[in-house]
Amino acid sequence: MPVARTRGAIVVGVEGVIVEVEADVAAGLVGMTIVGLPDKAVGESRDRARTAVVNSGLEWPQRKITIALLPTDLHKRGSGLDLSVAVAVLAATEQVPVTAAAACVVMGELGLDGRVRPVSGVVSAAIAAYRAGVARLVVPRGNAAEASLVPGLEVVPVDSLLHLVHVLRGITQPEAVPEAQGHAQSSHLPDLADVRGQSEARWALEVAAAGGHHLAMIGMPGVGKTLLAERLPGILPPLETEEALEVTAIRSAFGLLPEGAGLVDRPPFEAPHHSASEVALVGGGAGSRIRAGLVTLAHHGVLFLDEAPEFDRAALEALRQSLESGVAVVARSGFSVRLPARFQLLIAANPCPCGFGLGRGDRCTCSSIARRRYAHKLSGPLLDRIDLRVELEQSGDLIGEPAESSAAVADRVRLARERAARRWQAMPWTLNAHVPPAALRSTFPPTPSAWRLLRGAVRERSVSQRGADRVLRVAWTLADLGGTAVPGDDEVAAALAVRSTAPGWAA
Repeated sequence: MPVARTRGAIVVGVEGVIVEVEADVAAGLVGMTIVGLPDKAVGESRDRARTAVVNSGLEWPQRKITIALLPTDLHKRGSGLDLSVAVAVLAATEQVPVTAAAACVVMGELGLDGRVRPVSGVVSAAIAAYRAGVARLVVPRGNAAEASLVPGLEVVPVDSLLHLVHVLRGITQPEAVPEAQGHAQSSHLPDLADVRGQSEARWALEVAAAGGHHLAMIGMPGVGKTLLAERLPGILPPLETEEALEVTAIRSAFGLLPEGAGLVDRPPFEAPHHSASEVALVGGGAGSRIRAGLVTLAHHGVLFLDEAPEFDRAALEALRQSLESGVAVVARSGFSVRLPARFQLLIAANPCPCGFGLGRGDRCTCSSIARRRYAHKLSGPLLDRIDLRVELEQSGDLIGEPAESSAAVADRVRLARERAARRWQAMPWTLNAHVPPAALRSTFPPTPSAWRLLRGAVRERSVSQRGADRVLRVAWTLADLGGTAVPGDDEVAAALAVRSTAPGWAA
C-alpha cells in the first residue's frame, strides 16, 4: 500500500505549526510506531486512534503501521494530533480517499467511542493553515466558531470520526459554521467618572493610553491607584483586526476562549497577584512543554502589577526584556521559543511598607532603612523603562461635580492615536511608545529649543540617555493630544516633569 498523508497542527508557545502526518502500512509485526519526537500524549494516540476506529465500525489494519510526524526535529505534544493520525491510517488502508485526506488540516482529540473532542489553540492552527495555503480545516464542532474567525479557510466541523469519514468520502456535505458571538464592548468597562479628584493621575492615564506608554503610580492606600488602573482599558481604542486575531489566537492557545466566542476586540487587561512567579509572568516550563506567561496574555493590552514591590524581584527584573523588545524568549537546552509580549506596564505601589510615607502628619511608622529597602525593590533599570511616574495624594473632592467620563477621554485618545498613525503610516510602528530611538533623534526630533532643554537634562543627569528617548516619545504623545505638529518646550518640559520619581524611590 502507498504511503498516505494528511496534515495536523500543534501549538508551540502560542504559534500554530503545521505537522505533516505520514502513514505506512506494511507486512511485519502487528503494531504501531510513531516517530518524530512525540511526547507521551502523542504516543498514546496510537491506542485512542485504534479503539476509535474499531468502535466507529471501521477496519483497523492488523499489520505493521509506521506514523511519521514531520518535521522530525520539532517536539510534538498534546492530543490534538489524534484525529490526523486516525485519518492517515484510514487513507493508507484506502478507507478514505488519499487525495481528500492530503488536502486538509485535521485537528482534534479522539474519544474511545470515536467522538471528536475540542482542543485548545485552534485559532493559532487556523492562522498557520491559512499561511500554508491549505484551503480546508477540519476541527471539532466545539472549535468551529473560533476557527472561522480566520478568513480564507473552509472550516469543516465534525462530531465524530465516522462523521469525518463520510465527509471525506463525499457522502455527507460539510455543515455551515455557526457565527461567532462578539465579546463585551467598552460600555461594560469601569468608567473614569467614578474617580473623583486625582487630576494629575487622570491626565497621566490619558497620556499613557494615547501613546502606549508605561505608567507607575505611587501613593498611600486608598487614594485610587487600583481604581484608576482598572479604568485604563475603557479609554483604549478597540484592537485593529490583525491585533484582534493575535490576541484571540493567544487566548485560544491558553484554552481561555469561550465556545462560540468571537474576536477579542478589546485590549486585554491582566492583573496578577503579587505572589506570581517569574515563570507565571514571562513563561517557561519543563523540557519541551513551554507555556506562555502573563506578559503574552497581555499582548496588545495592559499588564497591571498592584503592590508591585511585593512581587519577587527576579520576576520583576525578568520583565525588562519584554519591555524593550516586545517579545519574551524562553530558552531551553537545544531550542528556544519567542513569545509575543508587546504590552503596557501599569504599576501601583505604596511609598513605604506601612503605606503612609507621603501623607501629611506623623502617620508613617517605617524607619528610613525600611523605606529605602522597600523602594529599592523596584530597581533603577526597571523604573528607567517606565515613561510616566506620578504621585497620588489623598483627595478631598468626594462629592463635587461628576468627573469626566471614559467616553470623553477615549475620544481624545482616539484622535491622538489617529494623528500618530498618520505620521507613522510609512513606518512599521503605530504608537509613539514603540518608535526606535534612532528615528526619534534623526527623523522626528523636537524643536531646536526643546532639543536643547532635553540635552541639558541629560548633561545634568536628571535623566538617563534611555530616559531621554522615552521623554521624546511622551513629548510626541503630548503634541498629538494637543494637536501640535512638533513637540516644543512645553511638551518636553511636561514629559521631563512626569518622569520625576517619588521621594526616596530609585531614580
